[in-house]
Amino acid sequence: MSERKYFGTDGIRGQVGSYPISADFILRLGRAAGAVLARRRAADKRPSGAGPDRRDHSRKVMVVIGKDTRVSGYMFESALEAGLVASGADVRLLGPMPTPGVAYLTRSLRADAGIVISASHNPHQDNGIKFFSGQGEKLDDELEAEIEAELEADFATVPSEALGKAKRVDDAVTRYAEFCKSTVSDDFSLAGMHIVLDCAHGATYQVAPMVFTDLGATVTTIGAEPDGLNINRGVGSTSPEALARAVVEKGADLGIAFDGDGDRVRVVDKDGTVTDGDDMLYVIARHWKKKASLPGPVVGTLMSNYGLQRALKQMEIPFIRANVGDRYVLQQLKEHGGVLGGETSGHVLCLDRFTTGDGIVAALALLETLAEAGETFADARAGLVKLPQTMVNVRVEGAKAALGSDTVRQALAEVESALEGRGRVVLRASGTEPLVRVTIEAADAAEVERLAGQLANAVKSAAQAVA
Repeated sequence: MSERKYFGTDGIRGQVGSYPISADFILRLGRAAGAVLARRRAADKRPSGAGPDRRDHSRKVMVVIGKDTRVSGYMFESALEAGLVASGADVRLLGPMPTPGVAYLTRSLRADAGIVISASHNPHQDNGIKFFSGQGEKLDDELEAEIEAELEADFATVPSEALGKAKRVDDAVTRYAEFCKSTVSDDFSLAGMHIVLDCAHGATYQVAPMVFTDLGATVTTIGAEPDGLNINRGVGSTSPEALARAVVEKGADLGIAFDGDGDRVRVVDKDGTVTDGDDMLYVIARHWKKKASLPGPVVGTLMSNYGLQRALKQMEIPFIRANVGDRYVLQQLKEHGGVLGGETSGHVLCLDRFTTGDGIVAALALLETLAEAGETFADARAGLVKLPQTMVNVRVEGAKAALGSDTVRQALAEVESALEGRGRVVLRASGTEPLVRVTIEAADAAEVERLAGQLANAVKSAAQAVA
């Protein structure tokens, strides 16, 4: 992705109250987005000979807004609403809603765009804004750049008669729940299965228990009491230990953890074993391959375990690595005609069911796979043998400058030389936090730990020198 002033790999994100995650900037962002969408709508003419245009061009631009459970979400929801209305756009407010739910309702309500107020797996002190197109997909780079350019313009309000209007969508949760259930076959049932759901005190706290209960499961919930400040705190897909304990204590068949905005999912086996997105991709790909319903390659990322690549190769399933970020996984899937991809972190895309990564939909796809195959999750993933992998997060300001230093380059070359032919190293700046992520994979776990520490120390030294 080309350089952006505000947009990163997953929208705009930062600490609440620090520019640009401030009420005044978000107000301007709403107006800028509304103005750009209005220009695009006005310029969107069907080419000659393309058939009758049955769209309602008299309708104003419409944007839906959803959010997770952070206390700051109310402030930013109001700011976005005001900016969009000032630009002449109508607004539909969904309230707390998983990110993929906003994507779905953007399409269902035939809106021009959807906006999610969330910082995903980050703590409550952070927040962010990410956009979906009218097709329920992440915005393309060109449109993000256009919105950034519009932010430089003076704030202007359309005449009173042209102002937009805002309304609440009272049945948003029910609509999205029905969609999630529609992604599995009509005869699919979870009857007789005890599942523990960890909702991370986030956006899935209402809808996830509804979906799994409606499908017949006995559901125990943890992390389903948001107070605005406890999102992702000790629970959810980034802290699956709480779920692992609950699954064992309750004697449940499975545990499912979502992150704060519901686009990531992690699964815990009945014995408390925590798995990740690579496990899910392997199990689903294996079954879909047997059913001859797996077109194109499976797409992972630079962080996907080499064991996944090796296991898929043994099954003659092509595998492609995309850059880190579900938007890049999506791009590769579309480019190569694939339908299944994801990240180790738990972003799993099933494009035969939906346009973006969806934690609930991915979990249902996995459960449907296990039911059709007549296997337990442990049995289904037994053929996936992962290499030991260590990721060290080094918190630094000026991550890109540190990565470009001679110190880090030399340390990276030394690690790559040590691992040549036996493992992998990935060194990258986070697109959502001030972090450098050091990831190393090799058969010798002790060597992995040692080399990861060695490279992390080089990054720290370089960051201090830059500062």
